[in-house]
Amino acid sequence: MTPSIPDAYRVCREIARKQAKNFYYAFVALPEHKRNAICAVYAFMRQADDLSDDESISREQRRINLANWLERWHSASRGEATSDPVFIALLDTQQCFKITSELLDQLVEGTAMDLDPSLDAPPGLSQEQFVYETYPTFEDLYRYCYYVASVVGLVCIRIFGYSDMRAEKLAEETGIAFQLTNILRDVREDAERGRVYLPVEDLDREAVTVDELMSIKSGAHLTLNQQELLAVEARRAEHYYQSGVALLPLIEKDSRAALWVLITIYHDLLKRIVKKNYDVFSTRVSVPTSVKLWILLRGLLQVLGNRLRGRS
Repeated sequence: MTPSIPDAYRVCREIARKQAKNFYYAFVALPEHKRNAICAVYAFMRQADDLSDDESISREQRRINLANWLERWHSASRGEATSDPVFIALLDTQQCFKITSELLDQLVEGTAMDLDPSLDAPPGLSQEQFVYETYPTFEDLYRYCYYVASVVGLVCIRIFGYSDMRAEKLAEETGIAFQLTNILRDVREDAERGRVYLPVEDLDREAVTVDELMSIKSGAHLTLNQQELLAVEARRAEHYYQSGVALLPLIEKDSRAALWVLITIYHDLLKRIVKKNYDVFSTRVSVPTSVKLWILLRGLLQVLGNRLRGRS
């Protein structure tokens, strides 16, 4: 049975509620029609991410599964029948907010970057044994961050609404800030999975080897070089957060509080990493739920204030 559009959005909202974490707090501050749209985009990304990250199967099989799923999406976007509630909701969102198919394909391309065949282990080594240096320079890393995070921002601002074209570059750079924050938070976890996102040029400059980085189990006694390696990415992220501040007044008023909530939560995460002297190895750094709720409350008060000013 094919779900109705309202039922399809309901499924997407439930996926976002259960899995979106930081993003979901921002979604709550949006008007309902925009919240539904953002949840549809998130659910679409979640499907792609789950296919890409399923480590119970080979990387080659994950590529095949993702390609098959993407073809089903393309068929649905061409008007062929689908019973997938995420596809149904996203098709409605795409039409309502004029989101191009190119951007949606780029969202999927971002989730698949870690499945690039060039990153497969060579013959004779398991993927766990194969330590690869994915991004030689920051420019290379920026491209990765663009596809996995900036494209999300470019889709979101089409839902938020904007008329000043400067918003597009600012949304791109805000996505870079978010992804650099994620990379810093997840250095230990990524290393355990054989993934190194810190640019090799930075490792070389600070005389920190990949093997050394991957062997750190506790950040309680990081060397000055190791701290500076992480501080380089933190300063870059801090720079790009300023683009988020500049973006806020360029989007429609009814969406500003949601974007403010998202930027504030992610920026708070970066500040916590810095405050811990970059010890992202002993424990996973996160923003407590109580703090997220307080940020959300402040965002909702902004919404209420905007509505009251609109009636006066």
